Amino acid sequence: MDHVDHILIVDDDREIRELVGNYLKKNGLRTTVVADGRQMRSFLEANTVDLIVLDIMMPGDDGLLLCRELRAGKHKATPVLMLTARNDETDRIIGLEMGADDYLTKPFAARELLARINAVLRRTRMLPPNLVVTESGRLLAFGRWQLDTSARHLLDSDGTMVALSGAEYRLLRVFLDHPQRVLSRDQLLNLTQGRDADLFDRSIDLLVSRLRQRLLDDAREPAYIKTVRSEGYVFSLPVEILGAPA
Repeated sequence: MDHVDHILIVDDDREIRELVGNYLKKNGLRTTVVADGRQMRSFLEANTVDLIVLDIMMPGDDGLLLCRELRAGKHKATPVLMLTARNDETDRIIGLEMGADDYLTKPFAARELLARINAVLRRTRMLPPNLVVTESGRLLAFGRWQLDTSARHLLDSDGTMVALSGAEYRLLRVFLDHPQRVLSRDQLLNLTQGRDADLFDRSIDLLVSRLRQRLLDDAREPAYIKTVRSEGYVFSLPVEILGAPA
């Protein structure tokens, strides 16, 4: 039986929940709707979903807090598309910093939301066709780190695991598949996002900053990801492909 993508919609506005839920169902998706963070947590304790549509402006725990919570827990790899009633770049930046995969401003057309959901699901499940990828299910070694491409997390020299969001993982894979090569912000956007979403060059700078933090890379004198003025970024270390993870 073919897999039907399951979308969890978290929004305190009942009308939006019902409209979005019904529209997505009519377009072949399975949907569950909840009104707040408490209901979201309760549902996810016993269920898994393919993507979460998460409203930012909710009473109690807002969407930003919930997104950060998701990224720190067992659902860290589940894509998150954030909704907000405010067309504010600050919200967009904070949402990306918390680990959101995409962002849509209310009011929106249900058709656009469906397109964004499908785009995020495509990006999550496959690397772009124009990206030269290393073999899956391997350990990629660089500096004091290894990237487990099956579990999608980092391992330091002591074997301690560092979890990555979906966006952080995709960006690191791009760098590891193109080491010691200058990549422009536009190239990085195309390779990691496919330009499917209304993203902006600043989002790459934020992702690089987050990835440097994961790698404990000093932004003032980075050892891993270096900024090339007026050009973009370069991953400065060689990468070694090891055997499959144990």
